[in-house]
Order: sequence, then C-alpha cells, then structure tokens
Amino acid sequence: MPSDSSDDDIPLARNNHASAPSVSRSTDRAMDKSASKARPAPPGLSIRHGPVDDRMDIDSTPNGTVKRKSRSSIGQAVKYKDDSDSEDAVPLAKRQKSQHKKVDSDSDDVPIARKNGSKLPPSIKETATLESSDDDQPLGTKIAQRKAGIEKAAAKEARAIRADAKTKKPTPKKAIKEESDDEPLAKPKKRQSNGVSSAKKTNGVKKEESDSDAPIAKKGKKAAPAPKKGKATPPDKGGKPVKDESKENSEGEDEEEYRWWDAPKKEDDSVKWTTLEHSGVLFPPEYERLPKNVKLLYDGQPVDLHIEAEEVATFFGSMLHSTQNVENPVFQKNFFADFKDILKKTGGAKDKQGKPVDIKEFKKLDFTKIFDHYKALGDARKARPAAEKKAEKAEKDKAEGHFMFCKWDGRKEKVGNFRVEPPGLFRGRGEHPKTGTVKKRVMPEQVTINIGKDAKVPAPPPGHKWKAVQHDNKATWLAMWQENVNGNYKYVMLAANSTVKGQADFKKFEKARDLKKHIDRIRADYTRELKSEVMADRQRATAMYLIDRFALRAGNEKDTENEAETVGCCSLKFEHVTLREPNTVIFDFLGKDSIRFYNEFSVDRQVFKNLKVFKKSPKEDGDDIFDRLTTSQLNKHLSSYMTGLTAKVFRTYNASWTMSQLLQKLEVEDRTMAEKIKLYNDCNREVAILCNHKRTVGAGHEAQMEKLGDRIKGLKYQKWRTKMMMLDLDPKLKKKKGAEFFELDSDLDQAWVEEHQQFLAKELQEKIEKKFAKDNEKLEADKQAKLPAKELKERLKAVAELEAKFKKENKTKKVEAEGKGPSVEKLTTAVEKLDERIRTLEMQSADREGNKEVALGTSKINYIDPRLTVVFSNKFQVPIEKFFSKTLRDKFNWAIQSVGDDDTWEF
Repeated sequence: MPSDSSDDDIPLARNNHASAPSVSRSTDRAMDKSASKARPAPPGLSIRHGPVDDRMDIDSTPNGTVKRKSRSSIGQAVKYKDDSDSEDAVPLAKRQKSQHKKVDSDSDDVPIARKNGSKLPPSIKETATLESSDDDQPLGTKIAQRKAGIEKAAAKEARAIRADAKTKKPTPKKAIKEESDDEPLAKPKKRQSNGVSSAKKTNGVKKEESDSDAPIAKKGKKAAPAPKKGKATPPDKGGKPVKDESKENSEGEDEEEYRWWDAPKKEDDSVKWTTLEHSGVLFPPEYERLPKNVKLLYDGQPVDLHIEAEEVATFFGSMLHSTQNVENPVFQKNFFADFKDILKKTGGAKDKQGKPVDIKEFKKLDFTKIFDHYKALGDARKARPAAEKKAEKAEKDKAEGHFMFCKWDGRKEKVGNFRVEPPGLFRGRGEHPKTGTVKKRVMPEQVTINIGKDAKVPAPPPGHKWKAVQHDNKATWLAMWQENVNGNYKYVMLAANSTVKGQADFKKFEKARDLKKHIDRIRADYTRELKSEVMADRQRATAMYLIDRFALRAGNEKDTENEAETVGCCSLKFEHVTLREPNTVIFDFLGKDSIRFYNEFSVDRQVFKNLKVFKKSPKEDGDDIFDRLTTSQLNKHLSSYMTGLTAKVFRTYNASWTMSQLLQKLEVEDRTMAEKIKLYNDCNREVAILCNHKRTVGAGHEAQMEKLGDRIKGLKYQKWRTKMMMLDLDPKLKKKKGAEFFELDSDLDQAWVEEHQQFLAKELQEKIEKKFAKDNEKLEADKQAKLPAKELKERLKAVAELEAKFKKENKTKKVEAEGKGPSVEKLTTAVEKLDERIRTLEMQSADREGNKEVALGTSKINYIDPRLTVVFSNKFQVPIEKFFSKTLRDKFNWAIQSVGDDDTWEF
C-alpha cells in the first residue's frame, strides 16, 4: 500500500526531542550487530502480567508516571471511544459488584452439572486446554503457534474472498438451504393472489435483494427463523404473515416483534427515527435532613450545617464502609476541597451556641454518627416484612412505568437509563485524579430533551423548566445534560435490547466481517513498512502491529488539566515502554478508565528495533514515542483499505475470527452436555488470552476458591459417610470392595471433619430459626397468633441430635444407615451422584482459577460475534442459556432470531 503521509501530515513533537524524519539502513544494521545472542521468545506472545522487576538491559529505571506535555496535532482529533454496551461502559464500582452482578454472566457462573446422559462430567485432564496439557512445550510457544496458524488461515480466507469477488461468484460456504416449498429465499418466486404480488414480506414491507457485500450464500441460508411463542404468527400458504386481529385491535397488549434484521436496508442511514415520543427523565428524590441528634463532629464537637453542606457531609459519611475510597488520600483531598467551598457559600458551620466553627483540617472531621444513622436505616429496610417490600416495589414500578418505554417510529422500545444520577461523590475507575469530587445535583434547567416535533413535550418538575427542547432525528438520545466533575455529557439512550442498540452491534460485527476480506493485505503492508526509511511510515506500521497483535487501544489526545492521564498506543510516552533484549517489550501505563495496563510481550525483532529507534536519545520521560503519528492519521490510512475501518475494528475482528476458527476445530460429537459447555468455555478463554483481555485478580478470589474447596471437601465427607452406611447394612462389602474403598479421602483429616460437623450443626440451626421466623411472619400477615417460643425450642432439638450423632460416629468410626428404606443399591446410586457433583465442582474450581486473570466477559459481550455462540448452541443442542444470561439474551436477541435454527452460519 503506498504511503499516504506527507510532511504536512507530520504532527509537531511535544518538545524539541523529536524523532528524525527518516531512518537509515545503517541504523538497522548497527542494532542487529549490537543485539544480544539470547534466543528470542516467539513473537505475538504475552509473557507475564505483574509487577516489573529492575533487571532491564536497556531501560534500567522502573516506569513512572510523568505529567503529559501538550501536543499539537494536525486536524481535529477523532474521539475514540470503544462502542461496547456492557463492561467498558459501566463504572468500575458497579462492574465489580455485578463483574463488574459483572455484566451479566461470566462463564464462571454457567451451571455445568450434567443434565442428561450416563457419563460423568469430564475430569480436568480429559478436557485439558493449552494451559493444562501435559507435554513439555512451553505455554508461550503453544499460544504463539496457535495464533500464527489462525493468522495464516485468515490470510487464506481473505485471498479466497477476493478471488471469488473477481469472478463474481459467492464465497463458497455450505449449500444454500431452501424453504419447504422448494423456493430459494435468495430469489423468491412470485405468486398471484387477488391480482397482487405475494412475494415474501417482512414487517409489512416487500423484501428486496440486498446490495450489501455479504455473501449470497449467507443471505439465502434459510427463511426467517422459527417463530417464538407469542411473538410471530405462522405464514399462510402464500408466504404472507397472518395478522392477529385480536392483538392488532387491543391496546396494552405486547406488540409483534419488529424484526429489523429482516427489513430492507434504509437508503438514508443517518435518519434514526421519524416519530419519537417519551416521558423525559426521572429525577432523584429531594434530600431529607438528618435527625437533630445526628450531627457531623469537628474536633469532637457537633456542628450545625446549612442543608446543602449537610447533604455533602452525608455523601462521605454514608460510605465509610468503602475503605478503598474514604481512605484514599486523593479522594479525601478532593472531597474536603469541595466541602469547604460549599461551607463558604452557605455560611459555614456553627456550634451549639450558634458561633462560627472554622473547619480547617480534614482529620478532625468525624462522620461516624452519620454512618451509623444510614446503616441503621439500611438494616431496618432489610428487616421489613416481605409483604411490605413487595408493596413498595409495586408502587415504585408504577411510578417509573411511563418512563421505562418510549414510542420510536410507532414501536414500543425500552429506555435504558431514564433515571438522572443522584448527587454524591465521584469515584471514577482506576487511579482517577478527580476521585472524591462532589457530583452536584442535576437540575431540569440543565437537561435538553430530544423528541419528535408533533409529540407532547414531557413536563419538567413543578417550578422548573428544561434547558432546551430539540427535534434531531439523526440523534439516538432522548435527553442530555453535562455533569460537573469532568464536563462530560450524559445521555439517556434506549436499552441494550432495543432496535437501535441491536443495529449498532450488528453493524459493528458486520464491519469486522468485512475486515477479513482485507486483513492479509493490511498485514503484508504494515510488515513491509516496518523497515521503511520514512519515520512517519515506520511509526504507523509499528503502531498497527501493536494494535493488531496485542489489542492495544489506539489512544487519543487528552486535556490533562481536566481529564485523567490515560494513554493508548499512539500516545505512549518514553516512560511507558521498557525494552529488554532481544525482543521483549514491557508496557506500563494507565489505559482506558485509568486502569493500569501492565504486560510483557515478545515481538518481532524488527518491531523491537523500531521501538528502540523511537526512544533514541535525546528523548526522555514525557516525550512521545510515536511523535509523528496521531490516531486520526492512523484511522485515515486504515480507511483507504476499507470504508469506515478504524483501529478499534481490529479488536472485534481478531476476537471473532479466532473464536470462529477454534469452534470449527472442536470435536464435540458424542460429548455430554457438561463437556460441550466446557469446550466452548475453553475456546472463550483462549480468545481472551490471545487477544490479551486480562483483568486484575478480584479481592475476593481467594476467599471464593477456599469456599468452593470446602464445598468439594464437604461432598467428599458426605460420600465417605454414605459408603460407611453401605458397610453398616452389609459388613461383607469391605472384603468385596476392598478396605481402600471405605477409607476417608486423603484431602480430609479428623480435625477438618470435626470442624465441618460443627458447621453442619450450625447450618441446621440457622435453617430452623429462619423457617420459624418466616412462619411467624406469614401468620402475622394473616393476622393470626404467632408460634410460641417453645415451638422453636422443640424444633432445635434436631440440632442436638445431629451433634450427638456426629460425636458417636467419631468415637465408633461407624455410621448408621439413614433414610427411608435404606439399601445398598440406593446408597451406591447416591455415591455415584456425589462423585458426579464432586467432579463438576472440581472442574468449576479449575475454570475459576484459570480465569482469575482472564476477562472472559469482555470477549463474549463486546468482541465475539454472538451469532457464533448461537450456531454452536444450535449445532450441538446446547441451550443458549448456558452461554448467555437473560440480559445477554435480550441484548443479542437479533443474533438469536436472525440465525434461528441454522447451524451453518460462519463469521
């Protein structure tokens, strides 16, 4: 590909330490001669993920964080934001409670217990992955070889697609499936009915042949997928959908699903809607003052505050449990600065006598009484009867009901975030410099409403007015305002399962599919330009290599006075990259959302040499590595290969193409359900590793693993007791099966057994007490007399009996057979079921341990085409619920429905 750079396109360096405009061949040769004779690691490999040590051959000092110097760029910088709807768009605080719930369903949470079939779930060794195989080949070599093979397959596919395009033939895939009446969907025959053409219609519109670049074979695979319950109506003999008149004429019923993926493509894609109606936004409730006996203390003395200052004090006081925030010095500093500003504006603090109190030191503030007050309120809310909670929820749902949906071109669509965020303290993600800053209450006067011209404008709260009302049908947001912390604009958008969001996802994955037609030429071009004598071309080629091979984000310009000091590939600084001979590159910087990106990669030798040139003296900390490249220039170059191609498309393409290749090579036939799910999850894990989707080990990981280990031990103990019951019924079994069969598992010892027995007794006690409380709660709701305390005492006798039984078993080493009509056959079956549960949990444990540093959800939700998962589900009869949670099934409904029962679709 010819270079599209010119001297005019080269940005000015951020200081005088600029790279030379060209690179001589002698420079490359000199570096080759000085290179270490150490054996290079395979290129394209992530070596490790953790703290960097000090043993660096080139840059001996550890990476630091230096304030970025200003950089002037040619042209307007492209706003680069990853278009994910789930993980990346959710605040870290929410992600980690939910990832971050965490988005939905991670593969760790997928139940893998066997439902059908006689086989036990596979052992860890039977479904070994790259990480766990027994050969002596290093993991890094295996991953690099696998990745190289996938890239080779991608190049072959791209050449085949272009060759077919030249001969005007569709890409050879599977045979085109035909409809039941022998009509190919790609060229439907026309039938006459009452003189009107009855060619197949979708959504009431005649479906035309698409002029898109998608292969005809893909389009004509099959008719519309089988109708879902309550959604679609079976077609008549002429191929037209039969309208359900009762539904059409009744208001309030669920509307027929709008199958936009079957509708003809719009001529003007920029117009998003024709008519739009909605109810605006829901504001948080007004602040309620603290009781008179609850005060903020300063230097041990209670102080009176203006209502605005008191509200800000409650922001900090109510979150004392969040130690990672309130003990953060930056968080404290930012909060205290804003708190003092509020005090100054509202008249300051006063003591009991009304005299002014000068609040100067943060450490003298005591928020304990405020925290205790809100904790008591929270505990009281949790302790309320179920009926009261249910009534409150129903009332809340009723109040929010009309905000939850809008009318978009006459269709009912769900609104995603109709609630205005309440005031509080900004937390941010990672090491955000503004953490602890006060987020002010958003007023209606700050909110702009976007709505149809003929629609009724929603009324603002009494006594207020909207900032503006507009009718922009090229925008997909319903309302917008600017927040005070970072000056960012917040938008009310449709929900993840809406038509607009689904179409955006569809376009994203289709664009990634288009990239496979060009990927070989792009890679060949940037590989050649890695040795270009033009510095700008060499920097661009090196950046493209890093973005393609290691999923680095492109990066953008930042206003460092108002934004976090985050970088991407094009904005990397001297101190963010450390080089170690012969081909190891260590990256250490704050990436998107202030999350630290630390990784060591082995790269092609030429890339290593290039980075060495880009860091050449007199460059120093604070200087740009890619000082002759901007994101906008990179994306402009990429668009010369394919319309709309940007750096971020590579992340989606690499994840989806890799997943597609891995799934095609699986041997899934004659596997149990658990084995099929495990194999799919292994592919997902490999995608995450190959695409470098890593995460920090969760704070609760070790505790979770310990808890899971105790569950496994508990089942092993239960299995031992069951075997001992068999021996109680038939002592001769010891000779038949051998004494080893009845021995206690090697993982267990007597001390653990006695501790577990205490746990079981306590668990039974808690269960009885909860049941007693629930029975009384129900009686109270029915206005009947509560159960007496002696009833609870009577029920708790079961606990004492269990403790006595355990004590006897420990002493005699015998276990009496339990249950109704116990028999050796029944107990043998019970042992087999316990074995099955143990192996399933052991596999889950191995999965979780292997996933602790791998973000499976990132790949599955944002980067792997969901149609690949649907096809796998169809082909091997695995319920889609095993892979997608309810939230993800709603989000990817377009993929589930458009693929239907087809198992031949390919990325």
